[in-house]
Amino acid sequence: MMETERLVLPTPDPLDLPLRALELGCTGRWELLNVPGAPESTLPHGLPPCAPDLQQEAEQLFLSSPAWLPLHGVEHSARKWQRKMDPWSLLAALGAPVPSDLQAQRHPTTGQILGYKEVLLENTNLSATTSLSLRRPPGPASQSLWGNPTQYPFWPGGMDEPSITDLSTREEAEEEIDFEKGEVVPGWSRAGHDCFLPCSSDHSAPAPGLLSLSRLLEPLDLGGGDEDESEAVGQPGGAQRDVVSAPPCSAPLARASSLEDLVLKEASTAVAPPEPPKPPPQEEWAIPVDVTSPVGDFYRLIPQPAFQWAFEPDVFQKQAILHLERHDSVFVAAHTSAGKTVVAEYAIALAQKHMTRTIYTSPIKALSNQKFRDFRNTFGDVGLLTGDVQLHPEASCLIMTTEILRSMLYSGSDVIRDLEWVIFDEVHYINDAERGVVWEEVLIMLPDHVSIILLSATVPNALEFADWIGRLKRRQIYVISTVARPVPLEHYLFTGNSPKTQGELFLLLDSRGSFHTKGYYAAVEAKKERMSKHAQTFGAKQPTNQGGPAQDRGVYLSLLASLRAREQLPVVVFTFSRGRCDEQASGLTSLDLTTSSEKSEIHLFLQRCLARLRGSDRQLPQVLHMSELLHRGLGVHHSGILPILKEIVEMLFSRGLVKVLFATETFAMGVNMPARTVVFDSMRKHDGSTFRDLLPGEYVQMAGRAGRRGLDPTGTVILLCKGRVPEMADLHRMMMGKPSQLQSQFRLTYTMILNLLRVDALRVEDMMKRSFSEFPSRKDSKAHEQALAELTKRLGALEEPDVTGQLVDLPEYYSWGEELTETRSLIQRRIMESVNGLKSLSVGRVVVVKSREHHNALGVILQVSSTSTSRVFTTLVLCDKPMSEDPQQKGLASPDVPYPDDLVGFKLFLPEGPCDHTVAKLQPGDVAAITTKVLRVNGEKILEDFSKRQQPKFKKDPPSAAVTTAVQELLRLAQAHLAGPPTLDPVNDLQLKDVSVVEGGLRARKLEELIRGAQCVHSPRFPAQYVKLRERMQIQKEMERLRFLLSDQSLLLLPEYHQRVEVLRTLGYVDEAGTVKLAGRVACAMSSHELLLTELMFDNALSALRPEEIAALLSGLVCQSPGDPGDQLPSTLKQGVERVQAVAKRIGEVQVACGLNQTVEEFVGELNFGLVEVVYEWARGMPFSELAGLSGTPEGLVVRCIQRLAEMCRSLRGAARLVGEPVLGAKMETAATLLRRDIVFAASLYTQ
Repeated sequence: MMETERLVLPTPDPLDLPLRALELGCTGRWELLNVPGAPESTLPHGLPPCAPDLQQEAEQLFLSSPAWLPLHGVEHSARKWQRKMDPWSLLAALGAPVPSDLQAQRHPTTGQILGYKEVLLENTNLSATTSLSLRRPPGPASQSLWGNPTQYPFWPGGMDEPSITDLSTREEAEEEIDFEKGEVVPGWSRAGHDCFLPCSSDHSAPAPGLLSLSRLLEPLDLGGGDEDESEAVGQPGGAQRDVVSAPPCSAPLARASSLEDLVLKEASTAVAPPEPPKPPPQEEWAIPVDVTSPVGDFYRLIPQPAFQWAFEPDVFQKQAILHLERHDSVFVAAHTSAGKTVVAEYAIALAQKHMTRTIYTSPIKALSNQKFRDFRNTFGDVGLLTGDVQLHPEASCLIMTTEILRSMLYSGSDVIRDLEWVIFDEVHYINDAERGVVWEEVLIMLPDHVSIILLSATVPNALEFADWIGRLKRRQIYVISTVARPVPLEHYLFTGNSPKTQGELFLLLDSRGSFHTKGYYAAVEAKKERMSKHAQTFGAKQPTNQGGPAQDRGVYLSLLASLRAREQLPVVVFTFSRGRCDEQASGLTSLDLTTSSEKSEIHLFLQRCLARLRGSDRQLPQVLHMSELLHRGLGVHHSGILPILKEIVEMLFSRGLVKVLFATETFAMGVNMPARTVVFDSMRKHDGSTFRDLLPGEYVQMAGRAGRRGLDPTGTVILLCKGRVPEMADLHRMMMGKPSQLQSQFRLTYTMILNLLRVDALRVEDMMKRSFSEFPSRKDSKAHEQALAELTKRLGALEEPDVTGQLVDLPEYYSWGEELTETRSLIQRRIMESVNGLKSLSVGRVVVVKSREHHNALGVILQVSSTSTSRVFTTLVLCDKPMSEDPQQKGLASPDVPYPDDLVGFKLFLPEGPCDHTVAKLQPGDVAAITTKVLRVNGEKILEDFSKRQQPKFKKDPPSAAVTTAVQELLRLAQAHLAGPPTLDPVNDLQLKDVSVVEGGLRARKLEELIRGAQCVHSPRFPAQYVKLRERMQIQKEMERLRFLLSDQSLLLLPEYHQRVEVLRTLGYVDEAGTVKLAGRVACAMSSHELLLTELMFDNALSALRPEEIAALLSGLVCQSPGDPGDQLPSTLKQGVERVQAVAKRIGEVQVACGLNQTVEEFVGELNFGLVEVVYEWARGMPFSELAGLSGTPEGLVVRCIQRLAEMCRSLRGAARLVGEPVLGAKMETAATLLRRDIVFAASLYTQ
């Protein structure tokens, strides 16, 4: 026992270890250094024995002398010592950060140490889970790349950090705190945790045995980090504000009634630091750059460029490089194949020179893989991050999709610290309805120190988009656009369908942009010569007869023979259907476009690429068919093709071995793979809801693939005319129209809301306010603030109206009149929107006109016409003669002081002198009332006479009899009904049963009674005091309008935001105070279907299933091809599908109950269980070659579904670990492993 007791030594102090930690960079990397020397702590038991001594002693006692072991009963040879229970060992108090440090004071000349002084350290209490500051310490090394859903993001650039005043103002609406009643402290309304509140649902209760102190305190910031953070983050670039100490307080400190009062009193005694001088307001955040003049001093300004090319950069590229050297943000909107990648390459080289990092984002995963290969060959130090691939994450240049960058920003990845540039490629993809919101989220969340490079095709509103980003980030964005394509295009119509007609190629749009009508009519004539008499009778406006496969085969054989003879191969044929792509390529069985040497090269390349596949995968029908096509120089490229085959086609096409490529429009969005010729199979496509013509932007994007820079003088674009020739106007609009503008697709998602709610300093309202959709209404906010300040001064200088005596009801009289006017306007709008109301506005109807030029003037309708948006009523209206420039004489404004008769009646306009008339085109809003009177008029004669008298030659001619009669009749009606003519009753005459109309009519009659009974109108002081009151009320009304525009209430998506928060509150994801609960934290880790997946987890709908069954059920959430799950499913899967649909139905019902527009059927309809059986058998190990018989879904879509499913399984694995479900986490890990095999997860050729 003596020896045993000696081995029980006290735990050594960490300071005894001869090691030191050295931090490398700011990405969480550490290295241990061996530092010889004496230990830094005193050991009460002396120095412990070293390892060799312990080993030798153990050998001597136990191994070298086995005599003490008994010969029998070996099972009792082991000795056991009873352990002493020590509950306190379960508790560990982490050391607080050191608040101060010793700083040496040196002699300024010699550097000799004169002494030491203690200085306070700042930001010692910051952490990744409590602060948004860049000064916070890095998180764990394992989370430095992806971050963690529990970490805070970094403070978004361009957004003011809330000050103490802002935070106190935000809490003004809350009730006063009362600790005795258990109320919540201000500031904890969202930063609190579920442990302080009663559990309202099962979601808030953690799993048994998993409650820990660190978990409860994780989201709390008990160290006052907000104050330090406000000093660190509020300034651009992270500059620290000057700290001014408070003067000593001589007065005794009074006891405050609340914590807020105490804070405010302390703050009031401090001297406010002088604010830095504000820069002059930037009126123009988007700066257009002139690219027409050459940059002569380029090499003088940049004598040692960070990167050099084998060619001379273009002017727009040099301009962009100059701004990159100044660390400016740029928006390059250039034509296809103009060389936008040069700008990205220079930014990557510049970051490597500065030893910082660059992130290159692309809209699709395939483009990321292609860019990884290109940039790796150029720079070497390049990494790739996609959903299933992680290559070289430590590289200085990381290539990823925009969704991954968004996840890194929300999760507080430490990669953002070293980031200098973010390059957004294919920015016009922001118009995508599903994924466009991701671009806006990323742009809003990027920190201030990150510069932005935007690469896009030519768009008409590039300046507007750049202006939004500039105001968003408070930095100028330089817009660089190309003037023309480097390789001009020529557009043709092809009408041939046989070897005899293969020369029927007609120029429609030349390289200078001139539209040739002769070419169009020549194409029409050539087509008519071969059309039957039956087809000729239908004309050119009849639907196009696309014909069948036989006709397509004849068209393409004749076209390709013509292009081959003209040496205009390779060619890309854009076909807007996956099935037609396959049919057209398969129909050209007799076509062979490759030489023997090219066939050998293609064969070797195919063998090398397919060698990584297993034997059965190499014999897939699609692989064999594609190999046969490629050997003859043909290729197919669309989403139904296996990814590895698409990459083979792309690489062979870039080498010039694929002569004819049949592709969908997705091929136009990729790396620079131009062809000599581009062919459009049709100019119509199905956009998911209907067939329509191609938009100009779509046509330009695909046609831009024609023309290889440096090889072709011009590019050729051909439109096939298989049936009729399209209309000239449609062709002109498609080829020469303006491309689509960049439009906001911003929408609220539950993931966005939860990610922002968990951070108290960030608000969802601020995210909505800074979106591109709110930009038109928010860009004038500074002007609104200035106008509000000026109106406030004007209001303070106004004299208060005297409302004593008889004028006591003057304010009510004014409000009654305003309400009566608004009520009548509402009723009139409903009338003009109704069918009966529009029917009553026929020719001859007398109406009351109230517009900018006329006030309550009678008019008679002469003509009714319609536009694309509304109806137009051409009306003869009474007016003064001659028309005076005085607005009061023109009737532009209502009387200065309205009396009851003026408010209750219409007070018709009556000419003061000779009566005149005019003809006005009225909108529905210009009709103030519809009278019961109908005149017999000849509208055509009156309009003809009025138009003639508008000419100078006939200006003094008298009006015709028809005009005179109509004017006299209108004048007679005005004189007979000065208080207003009889009008059509909306309920009795027009049969309007709308509740708002009926209630509005009752309210209008009540207001009329109140106005007639007002006493203020009898006072002699009424006119003067009414004018004063009206001026004050008009200013207040304008101030209220400006305040509304500046407030959150004017946000378009604010009602939907409240509805979605109510959904989260009902389901238990957030509490009443807006604090994110455990279920909400789990939902933050999901990339899609966050509510459904979280509900399935917390309902234990997945835990009892096997991994392959879980994967099969989850395929319904990622499958893009609709279909029926079939009757061959096992009973477990059938029940699982029903349960998933039941949970989705429950969520949809909650959404409907909370007011969202999406119906339950639409929400449940987002699930597609057509590949449940396919995924189930794949997870069980079935070869891919046998899956084709289970579903008619194209192989490429099946692969995409399984790949997305594996990503979802990994998300669920992390979520299971977050809630403490190791069994479910292990099953999700197993499911992902079962899915990741063979051809579905074959490595990309671009990464090899």
